[in-house]
Amino acid sequence: MIRNRIQSSTRLSIAAIAVAVMAIGVATALPADAAGLRNCVDIPSSQAGRVGCYELVWADGVQHRMTFSNQGFDGATPKALDPFYVLAPQTDMPQGAPPNTFPHDHVVRGVPAGNHGDYSVKLQGFFVLCSGLGITSGACVPSWTSVGGPDPLPFATTVNGQHLTSSDAIEAAAGAGLVALVNLGPDAVIVGSISGH
Repeated sequence: MIRNRIQSSTRLSIAAIAVAVMAIGVATALPADAAGLRNCVDIPSSQAGRVGCYELVWADGVQHRMTFSNQGFDGATPKALDPFYVLAPQTDMPQGAPPNTFPHDHVVRGVPAGNHGDYSVKLQGFFVLCSGLGITSGACVPSWTSVGGPDPLPFATTVNGQHLTSSDAIEAAAGAGLVALVNLGPDAVIVGSISGH
C-alpha cells in the first residue's frame, strides 16, 4: 500500500513538473514581435518562447491581463515567492487552452488598488488538485485533465460549491485538506506584469 502511494506520488510529481515546463513555457515568452502582443492561446507551438504573449488571471474574483516577460527565470529567489495557481477552468472560456496546453485557469494574489499596468510580479507555479478527502467527501469537484502524463489529474473546479477565483479561497480549501497544492519547482518561476481587467 505504501509502495503504491509512493509510486503514485512520484508519477504525479513527474507529470506535474513535465507539464509545468510545457504549459508555462508557452505562456512565459520574450518581448513581442512585429505582429503585436497576442493571447498565449493563439501562439503556435513553433513560436512559443520567441514572441510575447498574455493570458488572463484571476485575482480576488476579477480577471486581469498578465503579460509574460520571459521564457525562464535564472536569478536567485531570496524569499518565498507568491503562488501562481493553475486549476480547472472557472468559466466556459478557459484562460489557457489547446492547442498549446490543456484547458486551465490561473489565480494570483490581489492586485494593488490603482494598478495601471506597472505591477510586476515574480511567482511560483502550483497545480491546484482535488485531494482524496475533497473527492470522496464531494466537497471538491475535479476536472480530470490529461496533461501529458500516463494518468489524468483532478484539477479543482469548485470547493463546497464555490468557484476558486481568489488565492484566499484556494488557500482555505488547502487548509481544510480539500485540495492539494503541488509546487511545480524552480522551472516554474514566472515573471510578468499584471494590468487592469
